[in-house]
Amino acid sequence: MTVIDFHADLPASVSASTRTAPARAAQVRPAAARTTRPRNPLARPAGVERQARPAAPARVFAPQLRVSEKPAAAVLRVIRRGGLVLRDEIARETQLSAATVNRQVTALIEAGLVRERADRAASGVVGRPRLPLEVDPNGPLALGIHIGFRVSTVTMHDVAGKVVGAIQIPTPESGEPGEVLSVIATSARRFLARWDGRTVLGAGIAIGGRVDDRGVVADHPRLGWKDVALGERLSGAIGLPVTVAPHVEAMAAAELHLSEDYESQGSTLYVYGRETVGVALALHGAVHSPKSGPHTIGHLPTRNVELLDPQRTGRLEDAVTDTAVVDAARAQKLPVRTIADLHRLADAGDVTARAIVAERGRVLGEAAALVADIFNPDRLILGGQAFTDHTAILPHVSAALKATSAEPGRAVRVSGAGGRVQQQAAGAAALDGVYTDPLGAVARVTA
Repeated sequence: MTVIDFHADLPASVSASTRTAPARAAQVRPAAARTTRPRNPLARPAGVERQARPAAPARVFAPQLRVSEKPAAAVLRVIRRGGLVLRDEIARETQLSAATVNRQVTALIEAGLVRERADRAASGVVGRPRLPLEVDPNGPLALGIHIGFRVSTVTMHDVAGKVVGAIQIPTPESGEPGEVLSVIATSARRFLARWDGRTVLGAGIAIGGRVDDRGVVADHPRLGWKDVALGERLSGAIGLPVTVAPHVEAMAAAELHLSEDYESQGSTLYVYGRETVGVALALHGAVHSPKSGPHTIGHLPTRNVELLDPQRTGRLEDAVTDTAVVDAARAQKLPVRTIADLHRLADAGDVTARAIVAERGRVLGEAAALVADIFNPDRLILGGQAFTDHTAILPHVSAALKATSAEPGRAVRVSGAGGRVQQQAAGAAALDGVYTDPLGAVARVTA
């Protein structure tokens, strides 16, 4: 992950790196050491033409978005974070007994989630060799879907959390639920066919707006959705169990699952910015998912805005989102069509473009500081392309945070997800059941 020290002066450009899993050689486990896995629910035998099929029964599961303390989940967490780990290391990190660790490891191997690496055992050791463990790269997968205002993504994730495949599709401009979900379901089915023969444990959907535990999008003003049974409709269309989570909360959960252990303790406030501005709070390893109230902080007022918000609404979302910033640049007669155009102009030295970037950074920093002062978290994470696409904005965010917050010494970092933050959010929703109860998630699909 990328760590930015907001207590020192930031350089004009700071690189944000994306955390990736270490490369591993794909090896096939001997038949005696693995169980037979069921085929993908959408798979068909070789040579058989695809035929129309009835919609599958809908299966929707409420997101947990937390660090689970179930023994199997704790053991899997150590293995997927450690790459290659030994059983005694797992026992030391989880504080579980050696017998409990052995039982959980055996169950995880039988479920196809973990494998032993006899080829990586230490040589010259007297007695029974200690075999390191890793997430099985040939094991089950999970499908992620992020539905955005302009662009949606479909991704495939392994149990380690790594993105192993991704496609991007334009979200239909109409925003009409039937059209949007038809396009996404069709793309998802075609995408799933690439992993024909692999077990797909389920699908996770991350979307803006207010979402309830039944997978119903209660309110999404940008898309104009109200009471859309998103989980039920997509589960039936793609034939997989589905979990639907609000996308900012899912992004915060991804940080919990991919970050170091200390960030599972205490409180963390996650601030997201792109086409919406939202926040999520994690307390002691669990993301708070409110069931009512505003789902963004876009309604918050701004102050001393000169170039942004040309309509002078005074609302945060009308000043700092990508679309709003492009509108502000065009109001200043800049030749831009996208936010990337504005960034290129700023990098080339255009004074007005640089001033717009600086004002966006200041307004975002002030908003983040005020919200953080209300929640008073132990740490603050800034994520989304508003913070990561153009790192020249970060000094302005930093200056506003320090000037506005009553706690200028608060720990702050920029998410290492970079432009893959939406993919990570979809992955967090897709793997939510696996990370909460890995053996239960496998049993749910293979029963």
